Amino acid sequence: MNKRRVVVTGCGVISCVGNNVKTFWDAVVNGRCGLGPVTRFDVSDYRTRIAGEVKDFNVCDYLSFKESKRMDLFCHYAIAAADEAMKQAGLPVNGEWGNVDPDRVGVLVSSGIGGLETITDQARTLFEKGPGRISPLMIPMMISDISSGNISIRYGARGPNMAIVTACATGCHSIGESYWMVARDDADVMICGGAEASISKLGIAGFCAEKAMSTRNDDPLHASRPFDKDRDGFVMSEGSGVLILEELEHAKKRGATILAEVIGYGLSGDGYHITSPAPDGNGGARAMKMAMKHAGITPDKIDYINAHGTSTELNDKFETLAIKGALGDAAKSVAVSSTKGVTAASALAALQEASGKVSRASTIGSHRAYKDVVFFVIELIRQFYAMPRQFRITGNMGVQKFISFSNMGMQPQSMGMIGGVDLGIRTPI
Repeated sequence: MNKRRVVVTGCGVISCVGNNVKTFWDAVVNGRCGLGPVTRFDVSDYRTRIAGEVKDFNVCDYLSFKESKRMDLFCHYAIAAADEAMKQAGLPVNGEWGNVDPDRVGVLVSSGIGGLETITDQARTLFEKGPGRISPLMIPMMISDISSGNISIRYGARGPNMAIVTACATGCHSIGESYWMVARDDADVMICGGAEASISKLGIAGFCAEKAMSTRNDDPLHASRPFDKDRDGFVMSEGSGVLILEELEHAKKRGATILAEVIGYGLSGDGYHITSPAPDGNGGARAMKMAMKHAGITPDKIDYINAHGTSTELNDKFETLAIKGALGDAAKSVAVSSTKGVTAASALAALQEASGKVSRASTIGSHRAYKDVVFFVIELIRQFYAMPRQFRITGNMGVQKFISFSNMGMQPQSMGMIGGVDLGIRTPI
């Protein structure tokens, strides 16, 4: 199969540090953390009382009141992020596709858990008022693939449409599989990414029961600390990250601005434990090697790794072993960091991808679900926001992305992972 070249032409984001890409990116590069006390409900009985809540989000900026009531919050976030990505890509949000064939535009925007708040509310209704009071919209509001469905309906996109559910790797897998759909000529354009809205009584209680989250409740700004010796768990966050992936010649023909090129994707399974990574890091290493194989690059071409970095004791240790296993001696010179210190873990997968607007850069990143690891290789083609020549950003690792830049200048350098995605180097288009 002659693999078609796949580029990124649009990005959109809703997050705890900003509700558009520019604000989000400014917060990340300047180290402004979006974590704080949970404000939506009483958490006094919870072990963890902090999270990365989305702030100042008005759904009526995107949907009518009636439309918004027929969707769960995660879907609100997905549509908002998709609108921004579509506009940046120069694609219509009103269904008037012009010279673009809507039958060749697909959607793969997924959620690891779907409408958790809808499930909680309807369960309460069932127990308190009986089955006759359950909303007929419960199922279409809670299922994880409804974000793809609603986006497809909104824009009239009639190409491949599906969702993937793989816990923390959901968004990454969504971008990776969308890449293959374009590469193998199933679509010309894919609207892809992830969305999550699980900061709820049930969601936080479930992770508290696992004892996986940080209990640094008195210092939320420093609670998510990937690879730090005093790390004590991840912090839950929420939001959405959406990318527009497009076949290169299709993008050039319509005059789209090319932000990056996806050149490889890999995934694997540990086959080890329901929550813990394999102690030798073998699963993560194999995923990275697969991504590099598809990209046609060697470990010495990797400048930066945007790690999964969940800020948990086990992940950060074993992920370090995975990096060493995949890159060998090259691991000694590669920059590694995570942006989860700023954005925490939101299971969005594409969030970091949206933040990757920098000058030419090569990157590798990882995103781990309970048993899956996914890697992407991307090249950032051109600069969108002015950045210092030398800097490194470290943030949350986990369900989100990492971004680190070193010696950013005229020469290709490195950038970080996005929502569990790995970025790699390639000559400019």
